[in-house]
Amino acid sequence: MASRALTPYQLIASLTMALLATCHAGSIAVYWGQNNEVSLSETCASGNYEFVIIAFLSKFGNGQRPLMDLAGHCGPWSGGCESISKDIRSCQRRGVKVLLSIGGADGGYGLSSPDDAQQVAMYLWNNFLGGTSSSRPLGDAVLDGIDFDIEYGGDKFWNDLARDIKRLGNSLDSRKRVLLSAAPQCPFPDQWDGSAIATGLFDYVWVQFYDNPECEFNANAEAFMDAWRRWVSVPAGKVFL
Repeated sequence: MASRALTPYQLIASLTMALLATCHAGSIAVYWGQNNEVSLSETCASGNYEFVIIAFLSKFGNGQRPLMDLAGHCGPWSGGCESISKDIRSCQRRGVKVLLSIGGADGGYGLSSPDDAQQVAMYLWNNFLGGTSSSRPLGDAVLDGIDFDIEYGGDKFWNDLARDIKRLGNSLDSRKRVLLSAAPQCPFPDQWDGSAIATGLFDYVWVQFYDNPECEFNANAEAFMDAWRRWVSVPAGKVFL
């Protein structure tokens, strides 16, 4: 018996029911640092978000000095990012998890080898997580984890970086669990983050269902649903729209 195509109303109903069954309602993540938005503490105080991701550490790897750019808030031209430390602690007291996003659409980053990944992991640990450094860019606050927003720079060794970060967290500071998240593009598997996510080490995956006509939310509902079904099958703690 031939199957009939769903009507638009049936498709919307099916889409809604599928999302209710698979996504995690009530948890919202937001990227902070690139749009001259309100302060980090004000963002967390709004009560709208469970996760705030500071964006971005946009230069790292290949032996180069890491560089963080928070647009209008602070950066290499203005300095002063250490003052954000008190805002981070304010967010955490409210129960908001604060992560650092590495990568982004602009900058200069990539990994050249497993050893390079290990060096980057150690830098992240000592300067943003539970390690120690005399020049922590965000001051002495300890972030909750690292977000992978890899959009170029090659597709190799990101899985090594994920393993090294988790290993450092597990072996050097058992007091605080280090979270890993990723922001892949919706085409499955993601060209850059795919191998890292496949390690099964990621706690959260927030899929970018935009700027990709083949699977974005408002372009083709059936293609979107197909991509969503693929993404919820990945070995991650939770997958977000």
